[in-house]
Order: sequence, then structure tokens, then C-alpha cells
Amino acid sequence: MSERTSSRVPLARVLRTQRRYWPVHLVLFAGGLVMVFPFVYQLLMSVATDAQVRSVPPTLIPDALHWENYAEVFTKLPFLKQFGTSVLITVGRTAGQLVLASMAGYAFARMPFRGRGPLFGALLLILMVPGQSYLIGQYRIVRDMGLLETPWGIIAPGLFSAFATFLMRQAFMGLPNEMEEAARLDGANQWQIFWRIMLPLVRPSLFAVTITTVLWSWNDLLWPLIVTSREENMPLSVGIATLAGEHSTDYTLMMAASTMAMAPIFLLFFTMQKRVIEGLASSGVKG
Repeated sequence: MSERTSSRVPLARVLRTQRRYWPVHLVLFAGGLVMVFPFVYQLLMSVATDAQVRSVPPTLIPDALHWENYAEVFTKLPFLKQFGTSVLITVGRTAGQLVLASMAGYAFARMPFRGRGPLFGALLLILMVPGQSYLIGQYRIVRDMGLLETPWGIIAPGLFSAFATFLMRQAFMGLPNEMEEAARLDGANQWQIFWRIMLPLVRPSLFAVTITTVLWSWNDLLWPLIVTSREENMPLSVGIATLAGEHSTDYTLMMAASTMAMAPIFLLFFTMQKRVIEGLASSGVKG
């Protein structure tokens, strides 16, 4: 009898403790429903009719599931061609930022050189300037290089990111100096220290840069819209935007195309979610 009583006491304490957090859980649950509702509504309307989407009051649950909306997307858009262009742009930008941001971040954090402070200050100023302010200069450079209507014209301005460089600098600054000094005593040169010792230690930050760059590149609309005007050269973000007509818009097709375009990003995010959170929350070595 005493054993049963002793086993029930901790459970009762746990229940009393958890009861205090029920209001917080309810608020978080309500907030989660509000945030997930647009995505659920998009899924439902992607298999509805255009009349149901435009109905007043709106139809939340369609009478029948019209899966043919997804098939019709391929007749309205060169979906696979635009999907491949989006993949190429995303992979190119992500690879470029991982290489350049990690090397620049390491240089700012661990390599003393003349003018490092002012140069890093200028880098931070880039974060404060809206990207739209230098679109004209970017366009003229890409045009003079003959890269209009090509994926490379979209990739080139996105190979470097001031935010990614800042994030990697913070990650490298969190590493202890003893590791670098021990490597020098063992005869390692600067490149070996960076590539074999320091870079693997900031892997969480590399994952954070990867996911943020992928999201930004996959959803980028303004710059690809300026560089490309032919449908076969557009990425998915611009191609889906062209479904919005001047006088009428087929919302069901836009919903279906957007759902298919979002699927790879959702898969990537849920696969790397834990590592991304670790990279954004910490910069350095875990004890």
C-alpha cells in the first residue's frame, strides 16, 4: 500500500504543475491554428471549383474533390521546366553563399587584417539598405554581361549575402582560440585550420544558412521577374504569378500550383528543422 501511495504522489505533483501551464498551452494552440489555417484553406481550395473559391460567404469545404486541377496546371504552365529552373537557382545561390559566407565569416572572426573593422561596418550597412535601392545597378550589370533570360542572371546577385556572412562570423567567434593555436603547433596552415578544424565545428550555422537561403531563393519574385520575361525561362515563383490575369484569375489553379511548389520546401524544412533551430539559437561549441 505504501508503494502505491509513493508512486501516486509524483504523478499528482506533475499534474498540479502542468495545470499551471494549461492557459499557456491553450494560447499557443489557438495561435497555431491561426497560422496553419491559410495553408489548410489553400489545400482545400486547390481541389475546389473556381465558383466555390469566389462564393460569398466563402466555401470552406468543397462538395467534391477536383484533383484534375493539379493536372490542368501542367497545361497552363511549363511546370517541370520552371521547377527545374527554380531548383538550379536555389542550388546555385545556396552553394555560393555557403562558400563565400563561411570564408568571409572566418576571415572577419579569426584573421586580423588592416581595415577589418570599417569593412565589417560597411557589411552591416548593407543589411540596413533595402534591396530595391540597387535593382537598377544590378540589372545594368547583368544586362551588360549578357545574362538576361538565363538562370545565371538570377543566381549571380544572390551568390553573396551580408546576413549569412554576419551569421557565420558570429559562429566562428564563439569557437575557443585554443583549437586554432593547437592546430598551428601541429603544423597546419591557415586553409587546413579553416577547412578541417573550424568549419566542421560550425555545422549548425551552415545548416541555418542553407535553409534560410533555400527559402529566400525559392520564393524570390521581384528579381527573377525583372530578369526574365519569357515563360520558359521563368522560375516557379514568377510562373505562378503569371496565372493572375488582368481581368480574371483562376484561383484554383494558383492554389494547386502553389501547393506543388511548396511541397519540396516543406519536406526540406521538416527534415532539417532541429538543425536549423540549433544553428539560429547558438553560435559556437556546445559544452
